[in-house]
Amino acid sequence: MPPHRIPNVYAGPYVDRSSGLRKDALWLEEALRDAATRFVPLWRQRNLVRLQPAPSAELLSAAELGTFDASQAVLLGLYRGTACFAFEVLEEPPARAGVEFADLRLTAGLLPTDDAGLLAYARAMIYWRQRHRYCGACGAPSRADSGGHVMVCTATGCGAESFPRIDPAIIVLVSDGDRALLGRQASWPAGRYSTIAGFVEPGESLEDAVAREVREETDIEVDEVAYHSSQPWPFPSSLMVGFHARATSTAIRCPDGELEDARWFSRAELAAGTPALPPPQSISFRLIADWYRRGSDVELADEPAARLWPLSR
Repeated sequence: MPPHRIPNVYAGPYVDRSSGLRKDALWLEEALRDAATRFVPLWRQRNLVRLQPAPSAELLSAAELGTFDASQAVLLGLYRGTACFAFEVLEEPPARAGVEFADLRLTAGLLPTDDAGLLAYARAMIYWRQRHRYCGACGAPSRADSGGHVMVCTATGCGAESFPRIDPAIIVLVSDGDRALLGRQASWPAGRYSTIAGFVEPGESLEDAVAREVREETDIEVDEVAYHSSQPWPFPSSLMVGFHARATSTAIRCPDGELEDARWFSRAELAAGTPALPPPQSISFRLIADWYRRGSDVELADEPAARLWPLSR
């Protein structure tokens, strides 16, 4: 399989979403009572992970979860053949040896890919539920329906329904022959650079968003915008749509202030450790690495002097 066809972290068929079961009230009731059912708990947008002896998602039974309101559980689907729900923990849980609620951004690269995808899915669903407790049309309380995938207004005469939403964002590696365009935000530690990214605006195609974001952030014009791959990014609720593009100009400015700096970097500079690159579980690194591969016999991640960001924001 070509490297860019391998699913990015958080993507892939890691769970059978079983969308037809979301409206089956009897099945949902039985699944929530079943001792085999597993729950993905979240506390303050942190996922429960086991760090020793090997990092993995820590899934709980209903008994381990304790007393809870079943109406707040969100059906994720069948994970390894077992019904699996996301659930928000509201009170700080007691400490458990070798297990902790951790920021997924710090641990995803350590987890099995299926576990990382499941935890990201749960995180995104709980984030959406937290922000749709009330009707956006009339302000009345909303109730969960369809296994937690629909929030329905409880007001008589309204009944507006809210569904999970994601924010599409483009991310692009712009190249000029043997050089790649990378930028950095002022808040990042010194030496960190990454690909250009930004949200898609209403009435805008993905390709148009690529050209606009690159122009706004670096003053570079592009053409030959080609889709690469995508990555769910639940921080908090984006879908990163990755592209490669060719530069048609080379003079860099950062006119909108989004970036502190942007530069052209050669393959030799990347291999030598200038600059520090995004972590390997990110689509940003995938975009850079696949471009690098076109002009090198060595994978970027295998270059001994190449520097990757620590697994932190």
